Amino acid sequence: MIDEAPGFARACTALAAGHGPVAVDVERASGFRYSQRAYLIQVFRRGAGAFLFDPPALGDFAPLQAAIGDAEWVLHAASQDLPSLREAGLEPAAIFDTELAARLLGRERVGLGAVVEEELGIALAKAHSAADWSTRPLPDSWLEYAVLDVLHLVDVRDRLAAALAEQGKTEIAEEEFRAVLERPARPPREDPWRRLSGLHTVRGRRALAVARELWTAREDYAREVDTSPGRLVPDRALVAAVLADPATKQALASVKEFTGRASRSQLDRWWQAIERGRACSELPIERVSGDGPPPPRVWRDRNPAADARLKAAKPAVDAVAAELGMPVENLLTPDSLRRLSWSPPEPLDAASVGAALATLGARRWQIERTAQTIVEAFVDSTQEPPSAPEEAS
Repeated sequence: MIDEAPGFARACTALAAGHGPVAVDVERASGFRYSQRAYLIQVFRRGAGAFLFDPPALGDFAPLQAAIGDAEWVLHAASQDLPSLREAGLEPAAIFDTELAARLLGRERVGLGAVVEEELGIALAKAHSAADWSTRPLPDSWLEYAVLDVLHLVDVRDRLAAALAEQGKTEIAEEEFRAVLERPARPPREDPWRRLSGLHTVRGRRALAVARELWTAREDYAREVDTSPGRLVPDRALVAAVLADPATKQALASVKEFTGRASRSQLDRWWQAIERGRACSELPIERVSGDGPPPPRVWRDRNPAADARLKAAKPAVDAVAAELGMPVENLLTPDSLRRLSWSPPEPLDAASVGAALATLGARRWQIERTAQTIVEAFVDSTQEPPSAPEEAS
């Protein structure tokens, strides 16, 4: 592993002198650390070899960016790695996503190990995929695992690119890769504390305020000590504390279900959070409605026309996906179809449906292959079924 400036400089020189696409992968410490920073960056290029870089030790990755920035970067599940790469100062100009390519090709298994095995016949052991990559020093077996993640990726890319060309999907893939690369970061979630597992068992606005304050206190402490929140106090333990409604700090300490490595060592912190929740004047509402349509199971009663449109359009879009040989969610997201079915544009034609799909984030190729199909399905949904002929008496 490269963790000093001289070795880093030599590696960057070698990579700049290499040729062709550059395979890149990132190892994080998800589930162990609070941040999603990269704790290992693996890079391979033909004519240069494979290199493992230690981001905490090296810090500035500008030399690596300069060495490989103009080349196509090959990643597997790029959307997962791009935020960590960008945090390290690394930004590709173009990408080839081997997972996304496998999906567009209709492959049944799209994990890295499965794709490498199907394309190259090489089996990769995935024993350390969930390891704590902030560990130092990293064991040799982990480093071997890490280098194998990029060693074969360019060969896989070439095989998948050939298959995409054979199926006439090269332009589709390029459009999807650009969309992944250019997709803006998600805005912060409103009321993220509502994702607390088990929160549905909490009743009452005051109790929800306590849950919110406990979640916020845990989040602040997790950020402070750079530890995954669930490793400090699990979600179920926070919810147990809310449901127990302890009268004193000692009573909180006596709640058996209030577990976790920091449940007792930070008892003052949690008790103060409970007291803030009980004293706050701004109480959260109990139910928050989403910005989209309600669940389809209630459409038949609440909006029968929308229900009919969705039931007509879904199999029609499924058929287009089957014809293209790809999962339907890669052709058009279920959420987009639901939103369009609930509130279709006027006038109802391919242009207006295409504009609505574009607003929802659909790409050009998706619109070209689905807009007219959706219009026809919506129109068909309004037609009365033919009545059965009367039987002769």
